[in-house]
Amino acid sequence: MFKVKNINLAQKGKLEVEWAEENMPVVTNIRKRFLKEKPLKNVKIACCLHVTKETAVLVKTLKSGGAKVSLAGSNPLSTKDSVAAALAKEGISIFAWRGVGNKDYYWALNKALDIKPQITMDDGGDLVSLIHSKRKELIKKAIGGTEETTTGVIRFRAMEKEGALKYPVVAVNDAYSKYLFDNRYGTGQSTIDGILRATSVLIAGKDFVVAGYGWCGRGIALRAKCMGARVVITEVNPIKALEANMDGFSVLPMTEAAKVGNIFVTATGDKNVINKRHFLLMKNGAILANSGHFNVEINIKDLEKLAKAKKKIRENVEEYQLKKKKLYLLSQGRLVNLAAAEGHPSEVMDMSFAVQALTIEWLAGLKKKLSPKVHNVPKEIDEKVAKLKLEALEIKIDKLTKEQKKYLESWKEGT
Repeated sequence: MFKVKNINLAQKGKLEVEWAEENMPVVTNIRKRFLKEKPLKNVKIACCLHVTKETAVLVKTLKSGGAKVSLAGSNPLSTKDSVAAALAKEGISIFAWRGVGNKDYYWALNKALDIKPQITMDDGGDLVSLIHSKRKELIKKAIGGTEETTTGVIRFRAMEKEGALKYPVVAVNDAYSKYLFDNRYGTGQSTIDGILRATSVLIAGKDFVVAGYGWCGRGIALRAKCMGARVVITEVNPIKALEANMDGFSVLPMTEAAKVGNIFVTATGDKNVINKRHFLLMKNGAILANSGHFNVEINIKDLEKLAKAKKKIRENVEEYQLKKKKLYLLSQGRLVNLAAAEGHPSEVMDMSFAVQALTIEWLAGLKKKLSPKVHNVPKEIDEKVAKLKLEALEIKIDKLTKEQKKYLESWKEGT
């Protein structure tokens, strides 16, 4: 059973998935083992993920391991309709299409949950949130879940703190082999890609404001700097602000950055980072983009109230005519790297989805249920993925000698 925009796009999507597979050697090697060993036999997995060609590679890998998989899109504008059609042709129960409205979005999530999953996979936390609010009957069957995003992990840690989280969730986002690469290099490149595809503006010479200097913000700032932009960082965390300063970036409060910026990108995971008082201070022609998971970082309601007129200029560009200036919002304030481009490059998603696949295998094989809280990815999985990626890249590294290992494990040797 499935619902996609156009099943006739399946062949196009199949070719796109094959392209991703060529650039995801770690996940495809895991798939080969899964085909032989079937470690996920009879395991039901419900997913709420961005439906990209890379996600398709992961879903096919889980299916190869014997799992029954259902999939809903995790964002109204991040589904690639051709990929969704290809997965439907592969026999995956998928409910996703670009431009889905709020009502249909939650309908799709509920359809994905109808398989009564033992394991959930989230991009943002909506699936787990739905189970805990309106599908509580599914909690008892749940072995555990995984979360791919910073936003989702923040939500689940808040649930854990309140005692509201009723089954374990593994923070895949927090694995070193995920966030050091996916969040930094993936988000950095794909965000710039999304801005360029949407606008085709020149980055060089622009004042480029990045809200948030977490790993995603670091990546965006570095890529913008490398393209010749003057980068300004806004932060609320004093340590991250100090780091941004020592990395060579200007650090300003948003009220000051708003006056100088030509391009603004939010990457904080919080709401109303850019709002009415900032819009009023901005230059004519300022471009507004978001790389956070939800479309709450730029206060669109404030922008709508200030605007005297609004019109669509390009596929992912809306012009807001204020009293004395025009501001341009990209991709309706949704994550620009997926809405206006194709998301992270396959090479970096290879590591993230390898962590996902091996973590799902680990969860399915647990003999004792984990406690209902947010758990880290086992160190062994994290290091295994890095090792497999190095092997795929034909990069060799040194090994500790017995003497060196003993020295590192001892406290007796001194000066």
